Amino acid sequence: MLLAQDPHKGYPDAMKRNRVLSGMQPTGDLHLGNYLGALKQWVVLLGKEDIDPLFCIVDAHAITVEYDQKSLPSRVIDAAATYIAGGLDPEKATIFVQSEVPEHTELAWYLASVTPMGDLQRMTQFKEKSDQHKQNINAGLFTYPVLMAADILLYRATIVPVGNDQVQHLELAREICRKFNSRFGKVFPEPQPRLSKTPRIMGLDGKSKMSKSKNNTIGLLDPPKLIEKKLRSAFTDPEKLRLGDPGHPEICNIYTLHEAFSPPEELLKIDAACRSGELGCGDCKKSLCGAVTAELDPIRERTLELRAKPQYVSDVLDAGRDRAREIAGSTMNDVRRKMGLGRGG
Repeated sequence: MLLAQDPHKGYPDAMKRNRVLSGMQPTGDLHLGNYLGALKQWVVLLGKEDIDPLFCIVDAHAITVEYDQKSLPSRVIDAAATYIAGGLDPEKATIFVQSEVPEHTELAWYLASVTPMGDLQRMTQFKEKSDQHKQNINAGLFTYPVLMAADILLYRATIVPVGNDQVQHLELAREICRKFNSRFGKVFPEPQPRLSKTPRIMGLDGKSKMSKSKNNTIGLLDPPKLIEKKLRSAFTDPEKLRLGDPGHPEICNIYTLHEAFSPPEELLKIDAACRSGELGCGDCKKSLCGAVTAELDPIRERTLELRAKPQYVSDVLDAGRDRAREIAGSTMNDVRRKMGLGRGG
């Protein structure tokens, strides 16, 4: 996706690099959907001279649904460990915890003053979450996209890696950005989406998006035997019932996962053998299991090592928090001044 020639021109605190902001909730061990759709995409951005990457663990977002407050701190540490084990080098990226930078929620309140309720009512994710959590349809669920906009605009991010399911929220963030700048003066550059090239990863049931709440996931920390067991029961092409039946890789979720984990030359063989009927679904799943475990084994081992060193992970998050707060403080000084808040000066 092409960015404007100079996305920072005319805004305060101009940056020499495009700032990237993204994050995930600490809702337990990450799964393949999280890894392929987010973490693996983030790692690709590291080391590019024109990129300043910031990645957060969005624990304030996680409290909009029922959760165990006693386990949340450990889940934050576990998420950070997985970020690092998955390839986010703390020397090349700022990794921090959302709630440790209180400017996120402060800015969300200010942005709420320029966000029409009608826009929030149109958010499809609010409707979906409301259906899932009928006993707890709270204001946080409704204003979730405003906090997401604050997460992005607080760092004057110009690139936001997102999957298709988050495009609507990012479009609202862009609209909020325009409304704020129009009313109070230029403070925020308009963030641009960086869409994931990874197809939507369906769950093992083949019916819905991979999600822990639907119990249809392969976890990043699942051992090889468990991955093999899960794949054996995974949904495949419904028209390919036995060996010899021609398959249709383009509609098979197992083949979609092969596209993410298997080398191109292997993909060509799988495609041809599936279509001819030569390759059975069982053997196809065994091949996928080998490719998945080969990539995930080092991540699992490194994550477990880091979980045994919580002080190191905390030190990384402390350094990330300090840098994030420095950037956030500068932004909020401009925001308050433009809005006429405080005593001026």
